[in-house]
Order: sequence, then C-alpha cells, then structure tokens
Amino acid sequence: MSLLPALELSTHATPDASILWLHGLGADGHDFVPVVKELQLPDTLRLRFIFPHAPLQAVTINNGLVMRAWYDIRFNGLQRETDDAGVLRSVAAVNALVERETSRGIATSRILLAGFSQGGAVVLTAGTRYPETLGGILALSTYLPLAEQLTQHASTANQHIPIFMAHGTQDNVIPLSLAETSRQALTQAGYPVQWQAYPMAHHLCQEEIEAISRWIQTVLTDDRPTSHP
Repeated sequence: MSLLPALELSTHATPDASILWLHGLGADGHDFVPVVKELQLPDTLRLRFIFPHAPLQAVTINNGLVMRAWYDIRFNGLQRETDDAGVLRSVAAVNALVERETSRGIATSRILLAGFSQGGAVVLTAGTRYPETLGGILALSTYLPLAEQLTQHASTANQHIPIFMAHGTQDNVIPLSLAETSRQALTQAGYPVQWQAYPMAHHLCQEEIEAISRWIQTVLTDDRPTSHP
C-alpha cells in the first residue's frame, strides 16, 4: 500500500515519539497543525507530528461532492450509515503510517493515534485492532464505528491502551449520545477511557486543548512496557 501524503512537524531533531493526527470530513492535514503550538508541550518531549491527507472521494450525504474523506456516509432511511469497508481501508492506511514510523526507529508504544470526527472514528478502530502495543488513542468529537465487532477484533496487545475521548454537548454533527454510547462500549470491553464533555459544538475549545496536552504528557512519560520495532 502506498503511503498517504502527509505534513510533518517535529519538535526535536531526533524524535523518539510520533503522533499521527487525522482530520475530519472535508478538511485536510493542515487543519490541526496550529494545535501543536497551542498544546505548549515541554521541550523534553521529542515529538514528530504527522498530519495525513485523507483520499479524495464522493461523499453521499454531501450530495456526492468530492472531498477529502476517510470513508463515505450515506442515509439508510432517516439514519446515517457509515461505509464500513471505507473505514477499514483507512485503518489499513493508518497501519501503514505506523509501520513507517517503526521503520524510522520509533517504538510502537511511543506512537499515539489522534483524530477528529471521521478521523477519530478511524483511529479508535485502528488503535483497538493494531497487533502491537501503541501509546494511546486521542478521539475528539467522534464515535466508534463497527462497535459490534469490538471484542471480536480487539488486539490483546492494546486491551489496556489509554484512550482520551472528548465531545461537545452542543455538537450537531455527531450527537453527544452517539459518543457516549461508544464510550460505554469501550469501557464495558475493559478499555481505560478518560472522558470529557465541553459546552461547545463540533470543534475544539481551549480547555480541551489543555486537557489533551496533559494527557499526551502523561501517556508519553509513564512506565508501561514498550514494544520495539
């Protein structure tokens, strides 16, 4: 599989940890680049941020317009329906980026998967299924697709992967109830989920960015066993 085109931003000349950050529907890899500065992470963290661009494809719920999307979304009656095969194709693309990072000397346990909206849905799926221990999953304003397959396809290496989920109480794109249902599915399956709800719509807020910064610092400085390439 060819690698997705991506932007890279390193905070150190020799990174020892990587954060793959997936954008939402219709955006691109530039979307979350400004957040790196806002996180105000300490210089002791030697990070490489990777912001891939989703493929261009027609999106059914947007009248078939072609845009960057991790998977298609269509209507089944009055309900939105996720393109499961598309989700899994994007999971494979994320896995390829993880493997590229290990080939560059980053231990899998020093790789975080982050994503917003559609991107968050992909990283939740990818992180719980990846066969080697990852550092954590950052899932923002999103939900878990294929939730009914969670235990069937869960990786034993990531049964205890730290997960940070945050959502807006006024989100009119992905309902809070859908995010809460996803959180419940994850916690019932034994995943340690740190959950935050903020009085916002479908975006990030400053309080959330500060919480993300603390979470990143925590998961990248703990003493969990590492898995090396």
